[in-house]
Amino acid sequence: MTAQDFQDGQVLQIDKPLNWTSFQAVNKLKWALKSKLGLKKIKIGHAGTLDPLATGLLLVCTGKFTKRISELQGQEKEYTGTITVGATTPSYDLETEINETFPTEHITDELIHETVKQFLGEIDQRPPIFSALKKDGVRLYEHARNGEEVEIPTRKTVIHEFEITRIALPEIDFRVVCSKGTYIRSLAFDFGKALNSGGHLTALRRTKIGNYDVKDGYDLEAFVDSLPKKTE
Repeated sequence: MTAQDFQDGQVLQIDKPLNWTSFQAVNKLKWALKSKLGLKKIKIGHAGTLDPLATGLLLVCTGKFTKRISELQGQEKEYTGTITVGATTPSYDLETEINETFPTEHITDELIHETVKQFLGEIDQRPPIFSALKKDGVRLYEHARNGEEVEIPTRKTVIHEFEITRIALPEIDFRVVCSKGTYIRSLAFDFGKALNSGGHLTALRRTKIGNYDVKDGYDLEAFVDSLPKKTE
């Protein structure tokens, strides 16, 4: 692809690596496009954040296609991951340490599959305190890191599919298809609670956004390496 191709607009399917923020991934691509293709300016942005501890499909729009970001953000998404039961963390994932433990002896395969049914369709979900949503103009994770308690209202979200793919307690693997704005960390926390135990997310991978599939995604470093160098 040429510099003009990126200015005219591309939707890049990137397989975001572990421990990278979505912002870092976009910045890496922006730097590569500018330095390798000799672009002085390039519009670029992603269509839906992935947490640093999540991997998978990150859609990055360039040039004129940045106008498509809100449309792409509205698409349904598919994730796979692991919920570990018997413990919770304040962030609902591995970003923070375990703060409470719970019994798991009563949890059976049958109970797990039965509990899934509670989460299908439209549900009320409370976003995690460790999230980028804003309350009174301040991001929630900043309130959390300052030890401030804030009231977070629930919001409607839709779980189209929720499939259990492996049970090896305390780990439960799953596949979820959901609407925009769904927090899989909150789903893990609520699922643990519904099992009369606790739960937190210990692995997450975004596999699809609308018709885009991570199978067609580029490794970030490989994509940068594949860009042609500008000719003098």
